[in-house]
Amino acid sequence: MVSSMMNEPNWFKINQNNAANSSILKILPSVCVFSRRGVLHLHESRGIQDLGMPRWELVLCLVAVVFLLYFSLWKGVKSSGKVVYITATMPYVVLFVLLIRGITLPGAMDGIRAYLHIDFKQLNDPKVWIDAATQIFYSLGAGFGVLIAFASYNKFDNNCYRDAILTSTVNCVTSFFSGFAIFSVLGYMAYKHGVRIEDVATEGAGLVFIIYPEAISTLPGSTFWAIVFFIMLLTLGIDSSMGGMEAVITGLSDDFKILKRNRKLFTFATAFGTFLVALFCITNGGIYVLTLLDNYAAGTSILFAVLIEAIGVSWFYGVDRFSEDIERMMGFKPGLYWRLCWKFVSPTFLLVVVIASIVTSTGLSYDDYVFPSWSNVIGWGVALSSMMFVPIYAIYKFLSMPGTLKQVSGKQISLICIVVVYIM
Repeated sequence: MVSSMMNEPNWFKINQNNAANSSILKILPSVCVFSRRGVLHLHESRGIQDLGMPRWELVLCLVAVVFLLYFSLWKGVKSSGKVVYITATMPYVVLFVLLIRGITLPGAMDGIRAYLHIDFKQLNDPKVWIDAATQIFYSLGAGFGVLIAFASYNKFDNNCYRDAILTSTVNCVTSFFSGFAIFSVLGYMAYKHGVRIEDVATEGAGLVFIIYPEAISTLPGSTFWAIVFFIMLLTLGIDSSMGGMEAVITGLSDDFKILKRNRKLFTFATAFGTFLVALFCITNGGIYVLTLLDNYAAGTSILFAVLIEAIGVSWFYGVDRFSEDIERMMGFKPGLYWRLCWKFVSPTFLLVVVIASIVTSTGLSYDDYVFPSWSNVIGWGVALSSMMFVPIYAIYKFLSMPGTLKQVSGKQISLICIVVVYIM
C-alpha cells in the first residue's frame, strides 16, 4: 500500500493553480488517498472517457438507498409524509449537536470570525452571483416542480403566502446556522495543523468526505460522532431525492391516469431508472460524471427554467390575474411589493444571471484533471435537453391550434404559457 501511494498517477500531484485542493493534499494526504483510492478508485480511471465498471460496494449502498426511496414514495404523500418527519427533523437535531460540539473545540472562534467576515470585493465576481442564485433555487426547490407537486395536495384555501414566507425564512436561517457548525470545525482543523482557514476551507465532496470526517476522527468518541454525521447526510440525501422523484411521479400521474392507477409500478420504474443512471456516478471515473452533471444539469438549466416560469406567469398569464387567483384562495391580494418583484425584479435578475452564466462558462476541471472538449459539448447537451423543450412545445401548440397566428387570442397565448410553465 505504501509503495502504491508513492507511485500516485498525475491526478494526485498537487495543482499549483488550485490552492484549496493543494492545501488539503498537503495537510491531509492520507485522508485524500483513502478517499480517492479506497473509495472512488480514481487511480483506475484515466478520465471521463475511461469510467470502468461500477464499484460493487457502492452499488450495494445505492440499492439500499433506492429501496428506501421506493418504499417512501410508493403510496404517495401517505408514506412520504411520514418519512419526512424523520428526514426533515433529524438533520436539525444532528446539526445542533455538531454545532455545540464544534464551538467547544480550540480554534473554533477563529473559524466563526472568518465565516462572518465579508469580502465586498467578491461581489464584483459574476460567478459569485451565479453560484448564489443556483444554490438558493436548489435549496428551496424553486423551478424543480417539487413545491408545485407537494402543494397540489393542499386544500384550495391553504395559506400559501404564509407557507412561502415560512419556507424561505427557515431555509435562510438553516443555511446561516449550518455555517457556524461548519466553520467552527474548519477553525479547529486550521488550529490543529497550524495553517490558515483558507487552506482547509473547501466545498462539495472535499468538505463533506475529507475535512469534516477527519475532524470528527480526532474527537473523543469519534465513532459515535461519525455515525451521527453520516446519518445526517443520509437523511438529507433521501429527503432531497424524495422531493425530486415526487415531482416527476405526481406531474406525470396527474396527466396520465393509467400511471395514477398503477402508482406503485410507476414509482418502481422511476426508482429503477434513477438507479441505472446513478450507476455511471459510482464507477471508477464516476466523480467526473458527477462533476459534469452538477455543473450543467443543475446550473444554467435551472436558472433558465425559473426565468421562463417567472416570465410566463408575470407577463403572459398576467400578474393581475395571478393575484386574483391568490385572492380566491386566501381572501386578499398580494401587496404591491410582491407584484413588482414578480413582474420586474425577478425576471430582470434571472435574465442577467442566465446570460452571465452562459458568457462566463468555461471548460470543466476536477483537481488537475481537465475535461476534454467533447465532454463539455455533452454537458451543454444535457443542459439544453430541458431548456429546448420550452420553445419546441410552445411552437407545437401554436402550430396545432386552429386559425392563423394573428387569430390566436390572448387567452390562448396565456393557456400556452401556463402549459409550458407546468411542464417545467
